[in-house]
Amino acid sequence: MHDIHAANQMLNTAIKYAKKNNCKKINSMTIELGKVVEHDELILPENLKYNIELISKNTIAEDCGIIVNLKDNNKLKLIEIDGE
Repeated sequence: MHDIHAANQMLNTAIKYAKKNNCKKINSMTIELGKVVEHDELILPENLKYNIELISKNTIAEDCGIIVNLKDNNKLKLIEIDGE
């Protein structure tokens, strides 16, 4: 679980943005993932999604859809959330 930090960063950013915009629930989030390395290992989209799902339990993002778009760069960025 070398990429739990990145998952936590994305989740916290999404929750912060949702609360700032008075959202009570996050339905989905879209993330751009380039070739990002955490603890000497490349973050894989399936691991990032799994870890976000794991740590989002009991939050406003629980059971949200997670879309990871791969990019040819070295960035990890939250692009969009859909909430209500």
